[in-house]
Amino acid sequence: MKLSRYLLATLRDVPKEAEVTSHQLMIRAGMIRRVASGVYDLMPTGVRVIRKVEQIVRDEMNRANALEVSLPVVQPAELWQESGRWDAYGRELLRFRDRGDRDFVLGPTHEEVITDLMRRDVSSYKQLPVNLYQIHTKFRDEIRPRFGLMRAREFTMKDAYSFHLDADCLDREFRSMVDTYRRIFSRCGLEFRDVEADSGAIGGSASSEFMVLADSGEDAVIFCGTCDYAANLEKAEVRRDIDAPPEATGLPSPEEVPTPGKKSIDEVSGFLGIDPGQMIKTLVFQTSVGPVVACIAGTLEINETKVKNAVGGDWAHLAEPGEVKELFGVEIGFVGPVGLPDGTRIIADYSVNAISDGVTGANRPDLHLRHVIIGRDFEPAIVTDLASAWKDAPCPRCDNGHLEIRRGIEVGHVFKLGTKYSESMGLTVLDANGKSQPVVMGCYGIGIGRTAAAAIEQNHDDSGIIWPRPLAPFDAVVVPLDPKNDQLMEAAAGFYDSLCEAGLDVALDDRQERAGVKLTDAELLGVPVRIVLGKRGYENGVTEVTVRAVGDKQEIPLDETVSAVLALLDEAGQA
Repeated sequence: MKLSRYLLATLRDVPKEAEVTSHQLMIRAGMIRRVASGVYDLMPTGVRVIRKVEQIVRDEMNRANALEVSLPVVQPAELWQESGRWDAYGRELLRFRDRGDRDFVLGPTHEEVITDLMRRDVSSYKQLPVNLYQIHTKFRDEIRPRFGLMRAREFTMKDAYSFHLDADCLDREFRSMVDTYRRIFSRCGLEFRDVEADSGAIGGSASSEFMVLADSGEDAVIFCGTCDYAANLEKAEVRRDIDAPPEATGLPSPEEVPTPGKKSIDEVSGFLGIDPGQMIKTLVFQTSVGPVVACIAGTLEINETKVKNAVGGDWAHLAEPGEVKELFGVEIGFVGPVGLPDGTRIIADYSVNAISDGVTGANRPDLHLRHVIIGRDFEPAIVTDLASAWKDAPCPRCDNGHLEIRRGIEVGHVFKLGTKYSESMGLTVLDANGKSQPVVMGCYGIGIGRTAAAAIEQNHDDSGIIWPRPLAPFDAVVVPLDPKNDQLMEAAAGFYDSLCEAGLDVALDDRQERAGVKLTDAELLGVPVRIVLGKRGYENGVTEVTVRAVGDKQEIPLDETVSAVLALLDEAGQA
């Protein structure tokens, strides 16, 4: 590709609207341009990167015997009403009506459409298993789209759906897809972890996320330093040794103590001169199944997703101060599990079992209760794991391991859907005995743009992007520093032709630009290898070759440059 014929719209200044590195560098490198909030044009350089991600994904999905399809972005509302997600999905589902006054949505995902396709064309177990995938546009009307392609409203996703007669067959395909995803992200040149995850709005019995490790990641990745256990923060477990509540023998009855204006754990424990771990932190949640009071040790943080799962709801979030006051007649900070109105649903974390002489809110202003113990003074409906994992916590899978925490960016997610969609939408097949069975489903997604953005978050410096070669818009760039020097331009064109013939994807910077502009653009674009031809070097019979990831400059004889570039890429594990 000759850059004199290329739309290369690079920027020197950091765009004000870009908050994270990948967003900044994608704009500065001329990869994307904003059209509307969360909606972007892909410029030529951006298309080259996205197509390389797509091709790796397509290669590995085909290798795993998945079949490519293309499903419509515009989906009829009745499919979503059948599945039950028309009301449950939320405001991210963009709904509209056509000229016939019929309801439609712009698809944020395609479970409904693919289930409808299968129920019209599959009727026998002999047609299973099958795995169908697409690489296509999605639209989610995010409340706050941000971070460029990391959290856009319109985006490209690879989504696949597998169909099986039974759970054992699904298990085999699920493991196959996990292995496929590991190959995909390894081929992309990324450092990643696959972690246990909550299934969220998609549903299903089990799921795993694939997280690219980066300090700027939105999510916490929890993993054991000894074994292979890994999970996201929503799902991460901690080994607990306290299974039963302590004995109440000799403990006085609960006693009110004044705590004027003291609401937080630190304020109350400091005022009373007790360890924060002696506090029974009590939080009020609104959930899809009604209000819930959740208790946990004062030193731990409660996990909203675990609260949702504990009560069997579709969602859960902390109640607003006004809602708490309306429910219990007291401000946040003074609520406790003792003496709540009849019918109040209380759940507790395992850590509360370890508190033998607790302090908690008295459900009266400026008062707390001493000498509170679970089982005697309040009886939760369930005691379970409600805590967010913490650094150095004991591993739930091995005896000696402890948990570590890093930041990560979710780029892929695989689910065991089970029969959630097949039962609600009537996707059945006849088994070997002629009996109708609901089809068991799996779902497997990869964010194409997110993968490219995550690669930048993991690979950059102050000068710009440092692409892993498999995702780079060009493998190498040839930079003649003086475009008016015919000898230099002729030599540069020769290198360009030879490198292309060797199978590399090469750019020739033949623009009528200053040397500094060309060199700065090459670093900003993150091209893995740069070959520079200057007048003095050419007269001395050498080129200057730089590997972007390392930064070392080497003088290479003119007749050895092509072989040297191939060797450098090979040595770096990139060829």
